[in-house]
Amino acid sequence: MKYYLAIDIGASSGRHIVGWKEDGAVKTEEVYRFPNGTELLDGHLTWNIDSLLTHVKQGIIRAKDRFGPIESLSIDTWGVDYVLLRGDEEVRPCYAYRDSRTEAVIPLVHEKISFTRLYRHTGIQFQPFNTIYQLYADKEAGRLEDVTDFLLMPEYLMYKLCGVMSHEYTNATTGGMVNAETGEYDPAILSALGLPAHLFQKLQQPGTVIGEYEGIKCALCATHDTGSAVEGIPMEEDQPYISSGTWSLLGVKTKNPIINAASELANWSNEGGVGYNRYQKNIMGMWLVNRLRSELCPEKPFGEIVAEAEASRFEETVNANVPAFMAPESMKAAFDAALAMTPQTPGDYFRCAYRSLALCYMNACQELQHNTGKHYEKLYIVGGGAKNDFLNRLTEEAIGKKVIALPIEATALGNLKIQMEADK
Repeated sequence: MKYYLAIDIGASSGRHIVGWKEDGAVKTEEVYRFPNGTELLDGHLTWNIDSLLTHVKQGIIRAKDRFGPIESLSIDTWGVDYVLLRGDEEVRPCYAYRDSRTEAVIPLVHEKISFTRLYRHTGIQFQPFNTIYQLYADKEAGRLEDVTDFLLMPEYLMYKLCGVMSHEYTNATTGGMVNAETGEYDPAILSALGLPAHLFQKLQQPGTVIGEYEGIKCALCATHDTGSAVEGIPMEEDQPYISSGTWSLLGVKTKNPIINAASELANWSNEGGVGYNRYQKNIMGMWLVNRLRSELCPEKPFGEIVAEAEASRFEETVNANVPAFMAPESMKAAFDAALAMTPQTPGDYFRCAYRSLALCYMNACQELQHNTGKHYEKLYIVGGGAKNDFLNRLTEEAIGKKVIALPIEATALGNLKIQMEADK
């Protein structure tokens, strides 16, 4: 029996899941789970990369203790964030995508290369945290001086394991600098912004084995977690999906990128998949609910929260995709400011949040059908949000499509699938 290890790290937690093939199916077991989250340092949101690496290694030890020899491992994380290196030394701190440091430089970037031109080259939606804006903020702050290497988060963690630097395609596409036609970093964009060309190496495809860690092969999965999640969804045909986590990512597989004025206007993205394009959009996700819980009832189990939301009769909703909900000091205050009536109970707030998310999904589905010219019958939901029957019912009512909720670790399954296929 061969055992493979998927290390799947999200913005709020990470998990180590061992997978193996048995009776023609992939079996899995979670062997380690750890918390993750941003830390406030000198007024900025940052990642504790030392803690992340420690947890990565501890989980590998746990996997070996439980299953013995591991054939290969791979790491996926959220997109856009990275670590800069000067030789073997990290440039600290490692900023998190929700930090506000890019706000001042976005207009400067667009003075040098308009967003419309960027979109025509990359097909990547505008987000204030895109890697392109983060790197330009680093350039303006002098943080790129003498930098020798630039590694996205999963690439950095695997480098610290096996000593080999890699640059994986699916995650690189999330940052707004990869040409949609060539599948490589776009030299015209790098030149326009004066970013050091040596940092942007040739991109490698999922399935590439890059090195070893303590006798375990280190392979590239689709290191952007949504890229792996889409690989892990057992779809009968290409139908829309939502990868529901801190963010909700709604999209569909397409043969080629869809880059046109309608897609740009509606802020749709064309991100790399494993042999296909992921036409998708970042919309609000469980961030709303998680932040409300941390303020209103941090010790309350989610089952009770959902029950209170179902029992509530609060009917107002908010536009959950506006900037006010992205990183407020108080999520409760953000809801209060956006609503005509103030919710009276925690259940009112959560009902409002869940109904607002369902409306987000409805609007995105309508845009998707308009932009692709196709009508879809189903919507697959995977990730943490798939476990929420109340939200799934609200979504099905809002979008008028059959919701297929798969409360599976789709990201880990996709990660494992790519490793297993690479080992054939």
